[in-house]
Amino acid sequence: MRKRRTLALLGIAGLLAAAIALAVVLVPSWTGTQASADTPPEAQGAAPGAPAAPRSVIAEGRLLPLRQASLSMTAGGIVAETLAQEGDTVEAGDPILRLRNEQQRAAVAGAQAAMDGAQASLEMLQAGARPEELDAAQAALDGAQASLARLLAGARAGEVSAARAALEAAKAALQRLYDGPDKNTRIAAEAELSNAEAAMAAAQAAYDQIAGRADAGMLPQSLQLQQATNNYEAAKAGYDSLFAQPEAYKIAEARARVKQADSVLEQVLRPATESQIDEANAAVRLAKARVDLLAAGARAEEVAAATAAVAQAQAALDAANASLADTELRAPFSGTLAALHVTVGEQAVPGVPVAVIGDLTQWQVETSDLAELDVTRIQEGQAVTLTFDAIPGLSLGGTVVRIQPLGVEKVGDMTYHVVIYPTERDDRLRWNMTAVVTIP
Repeated sequence: MRKRRTLALLGIAGLLAAAIALAVVLVPSWTGTQASADTPPEAQGAAPGAPAAPRSVIAEGRLLPLRQASLSMTAGGIVAETLAQEGDTVEAGDPILRLRNEQQRAAVAGAQAAMDGAQASLEMLQAGARPEELDAAQAALDGAQASLARLLAGARAGEVSAARAALEAAKAALQRLYDGPDKNTRIAAEAELSNAEAAMAAAQAAYDQIAGRADAGMLPQSLQLQQATNNYEAAKAGYDSLFAQPEAYKIAEARARVKQADSVLEQVLRPATESQIDEANAAVRLAKARVDLLAAGARAEEVAAATAAVAQAQAALDAANASLADTELRAPFSGTLAALHVTVGEQAVPGVPVAVIGDLTQWQVETSDLAELDVTRIQEGQAVTLTFDAIPGLSLGGTVVRIQPLGVEKVGDMTYHVVIYPTERDDRLRWNMTAVVTIP
């Protein structure tokens, strides 16, 4: 086993030696103006003692939009609709896609209703009592004071007379129920009944003369008889009701009115008791407090509490609106939608990129292909030349705008990230094209 490993190592060493020898032979044929700075001027074809010919630094980079972003959702959910397609130009704030948001919209509606209620309560406190409320409270106070004054003054002659008259009227109504109709009413009812009976007899006689005819029912005499009969029955019912015994419920109602009128008279004649006067005084104080309260308006503590309630409702509304906004993906700046990774019905996961947007009106070239020996020979603001593998013959000017101060080890070399801005435009340029940067 050890012998085989030794032979393998010897073989690899031989191959490396051959490669190095081949490189030594070939170097003069491809270095050209890019020969190492350590090569003597004589080896570069210059006269002895002459300064070394400058060589260009060449690096490979990528063409990127000056402004680009990979977009993801803050909230997860099912994609309800896509509002832009790959390749579309969007303005800052334009929606790109929207998730299902029924619950969020309902939450916003509820928070808005709570906010409106809290704001209305605060405005009511700040506005104070309306003139109508003050008038009603003052009227209640006036009524309470008048009631107290009546109790203290005792019954007046007019009140006593009115109470006695009401009692007499209630008694008279009850007696009329027992007495039945008066003489004039009886005479009128009897006359009406007699007239109706005579009219019915005359109609009956007229009808009897044509009763044998086949068309008797179609003749006027038949209709006249029917009308006379109806009139007679109505007069008879009215006459009977006048002379019938009064109904029990009518008598009960009449007796109740008599009892009520008697109670009112008794109260009017009886002097006010101490408890009644105390009760009337309490009613006056209550009405007065109501007037004073309305006139003073809301307390500062009530306004502060209502203001806090409005602030709390506003915070809840803002949170609901924010949750609703999280169901939409909007363009952070104007540009082109380069990629859209989800479709309608798919699940969007928070934090996972779903779209890529870039401003294709301004480009930059980024390269991490500059080793530490080369990066020291360039500086920010230096002019460069840009060529592109995909567009033969195109050469654009550019400017070094940023050199990363921190190097990163890459395949054994320390490399630095450099950003170049093209100073010219070409409509054929595309995102992620390979760019060759030549820095003299």
